[in-house]
Amino acid sequence: MKARYVRVSTLNQKTERQIVKQYPDEGIYIDKVSGSIPFSKRPEALKLMKDIIEKKINYVSISSIDRLDRNTLDVLQTIEQLHSMNICLKVDNLGLESLTNRKENPTFKLIVSVLANISEMERDSILERQREGIAIAKAKGIYKGRIKNTSESTEKFLEKYPNVVSYLKRKNPPTLLEIAKLTDCSKNTVQKIKRKLNKD
Repeated sequence: MKARYVRVSTLNQKTERQIVKQYPDEGIYIDKVSGSIPFSKRPEALKLMKDIIEKKINYVSISSIDRLDRNTLDVLQTIEQLHSMNICLKVDNLGLESLTNRKENPTFKLIVSVLANISEMERDSILERQREGIAIAKAKGIYKGRIKNTSESTEKFLEKYPNVVSYLKRKNPPTLLEIAKLTDCSKNTVQKIKRKLNKD
C-alpha cells in the first residue's frame, strides 16, 4: 500500500492542501506538530514507520520536503532510513521520486540536500531576526517578556507535547508513568497535560 504523510504546525492549520490522494488506496498519516519536532518523535510518523517495518507500506509521498523536518541532517537521515527499507519517497512540489528502479536517484538527493539547507538557513535567519528584535525592544524598554503570573494558552502548551497527547487520547492509554518513560517527560508533566486535556 502507498502512504501520504502530512504535517501541519498548529491544531487549527488546514490540511486540505496537503491531502491530495494520488492513489485510491493511499493511507493518510497526519501529524499536527511543529516542524522543529524531529520526524522520529512524531506520533503519526512513528506509526508510519511501524507500518513500513511490517511491510504494509512500500511508497510514501509528501507535499514538500519541509514536511519531514526543518533540520537538514534529520531530513537526509529520514530519507536514508526509508531507502534502507526500499521505500520510495515522492515529493510533490519537486515532481521527483527518491528511487528509480530501486536505485537512489542522484538528482533527487542533490536537490533535496540544497532545499533542506535553504529551509534550515531561513529558519535560523527568522530566529536570529526575532532575537535581535527582542534585544532592541528590551533596550528601549518596550519588551518585557511574558507578563508575570500569566501562562501560555492550553493549545500552545499541548503543541509542545504531541507524543504525550497522542498516548493520552488512546482508547486504552498506558499509565501515566509508562507514558512518562515512553516520551522522556516527567510524570508531573504528563499529569499536567492530562488535566488540560480533560478541561477541553
